[in-house]
Amino acid sequence: MNSFFATCPKGLEYLLRDELMALGGTDVHEALAGVRFSGTLETAYRACLWSRLASRILLPIAEFEAASDEALYAGVQAIDWSQHLAPHATLAVDANTAQSKITHSQFLAQRVKDAVVDQFRARGQERPGVDTEEPDVRINLRLRRDRATVSIDLAGAPLHRRGWREQQGEAPLKENLAAAMLLRAGWPAIYAQGGALLDPMCGSGTLLIEGALMVADVAPGLRRTYYGFLGWNQHDIALWRGLLDEARKRAETGLPALRSCFFGSDADPRMVQTAKRNAQEAGVAGFFTLDRHDALHVLPPPGFTQGLVITNPPYGERLGDRETLPKLYRAVGELLRDRFTGWRAAILAGDAELGRATTLRPEKKYTLYNGALETVLLVFELHPRDDTPREKPPLSPSAQMLKNRLDKNVRHLRKRLEREGIHAWRAYDQDLPEYAAAIDVYTDTSGAPHLHIQEYRAPADVPEELARTRVREIARVAGETFDVPRARVALKTRERGKGGSKYGQFDQRGEFIEVEEGGLRFLVNLYDYLDTGLFLDHRLVRAKLRELAEGRRFLNLFAYTATASVYAAAGGARDTTSVDLSGTYLEWASRNLALNGFTGEDHQLVQSDAFSFLQHSRERYGLIYVDPPTFSNSKRADDFDVQRDHVKLLLACADRLTRDGIIVFSNNFRRFTLDSAGLEERLSIENWGAGSIPFDFSRRANIHDCWLLRPKRSGGAAEGQVNPWESARVKK
Repeated sequence: MNSFFATCPKGLEYLLRDELMALGGTDVHEALAGVRFSGTLETAYRACLWSRLASRILLPIAEFEAASDEALYAGVQAIDWSQHLAPHATLAVDANTAQSKITHSQFLAQRVKDAVVDQFRARGQERPGVDTEEPDVRINLRLRRDRATVSIDLAGAPLHRRGWREQQGEAPLKENLAAAMLLRAGWPAIYAQGGALLDPMCGSGTLLIEGALMVADVAPGLRRTYYGFLGWNQHDIALWRGLLDEARKRAETGLPALRSCFFGSDADPRMVQTAKRNAQEAGVAGFFTLDRHDALHVLPPPGFTQGLVITNPPYGERLGDRETLPKLYRAVGELLRDRFTGWRAAILAGDAELGRATTLRPEKKYTLYNGALETVLLVFELHPRDDTPREKPPLSPSAQMLKNRLDKNVRHLRKRLEREGIHAWRAYDQDLPEYAAAIDVYTDTSGAPHLHIQEYRAPADVPEELARTRVREIARVAGETFDVPRARVALKTRERGKGGSKYGQFDQRGEFIEVEEGGLRFLVNLYDYLDTGLFLDHRLVRAKLRELAEGRRFLNLFAYTATASVYAAAGGARDTTSVDLSGTYLEWASRNLALNGFTGEDHQLVQSDAFSFLQHSRERYGLIYVDPPTFSNSKRADDFDVQRDHVKLLLACADRLTRDGIIVFSNNFRRFTLDSAGLEERLSIENWGAGSIPFDFSRRANIHDCWLLRPKRSGGAAEGQVNPWESARVKK
């Protein structure tokens, strides 16, 4: 009997202990990142061939104190290396150290190699060579608290390298970690009950391939051509061949009996092709269905009412943007809950916070390490939803007042909304001081209403807990008034901190709805941003732009999602140019334009600072819309303050205006004062603020200001002459 040590990733020790006991190991004890066990050489060979969880199988051959370089060298020299290594063979040394006087692992490896080679030289024999990839013998040195353990690495190379992987993705999941996930999720029992295995983000196919080989009784090391014992002097060739023959027979029995119950998909077509090639190399491709599509479009495979959904989503460390990952995890949770009732699910989340974003309650949690990254494996039983309505407590007196006010507002506005075909509107705007919020209704093109509730800053004398209670009451009352389920209510609240009030983290769903306004269609996101993509208080401003746009070239500065450009195009603008610094908003703008059929060269999207664009442009525009933010401190442009900089901005717009052109200027800064003196030499000014406020915003007549600015004709070309501005225009 020999003593062995099987290494593994942290978190797998107890699973590996049970596996080694099943493979014939005795006196099995888990340790940190490994398991000690006893057994014969056959036991060690079986572990190399059949362990799905181990990384290496080490055979310790010496242990000694090594507090110095000399002690280490002497201890290694005391080993009779002729029992392990032939003179003409090759070797490699792996070394690691902790809590010891010698701290440099490469130095340790070099000294062990020197001691071995010098022993052969001293005996007048040929010195062994070095092969770091596939040596005949790989030596492992472990130095802990100045005590050295020298072992023969029987695996030779990490056992997670099964021999079937031809290609991998950017952040591959190691095969032994994949096997641990499958075992923790109970995959063998699920398969035995007729269930399927599905990975909606399959990458290179690791989980599916490991799952197939596991239930087909295929030894994970059967396809490997290299082991560390093959060139070892004590290798028992007959014993090894017998174990290989046994493994081949088991595979020949298990593979044909395998069911076609493995389903995977990935949004990246290259990964789908990689998974197919890897499955082909592993000999299981015929049992797989692999498709290219987004994870959120996955459905239960036909003919299966139970199974295991297992996946390894991005963590935000190497793949994925950490700030946007919660919406992915939330969407995966909703997908599992809605479509996979009766199934089990297992998700390897980057951390507990991402796991909570699924909104699912795990049955089991396991800490696992993917390389150096600590992760958490969450296992869920996907039970049917309990849709039994719960009796709600009665409304408080103040909440009943809110409900009465909201009902009154709806009755007052309904007929006009229907008459004018308005589908997105403001229903409540801090009508009652106790309930400081705005409630907007967005009815999508399918007719389903959605609510957007945005909390205003509560008075300083209102306790925080009371403010929170009132926000919950607003959400409840609004949902009941409009018969909107909580899933379609976007609630944006403020968090209080040392620096004052600010809005908290949004849901990050990545969920858009389509709404209609003025016979046009727009994409709205109620959850991910402070603003939704459609400024409802600018409804009449957009209508004015459509009225003014016919035959004019239209420039939209600070374009946001280009709703104004859509209106101008619908009004007959010759072309539109939408300028914004944000690539996210310009992508959104492109979708809005395309949604209404406005594409091609006549509708330009420019990622630029407004001042920079005006400075470098030589175009002339008949209609310019300027709706700047109150303040901006973007890293890609100079700081902007609308009160300080609006004259400079509007005069720069005037330089790009045709003789009969119009600037429509609006902003939402409540304390804004137009510097008429700085503008009136060049521009005539019409205050159109009152006329630009929609009826459903009448309670906040100062929600925005708006002016129509036209060039004055003094000092220009003589009557009948060509305006030099016009001559500079680029004809299309």
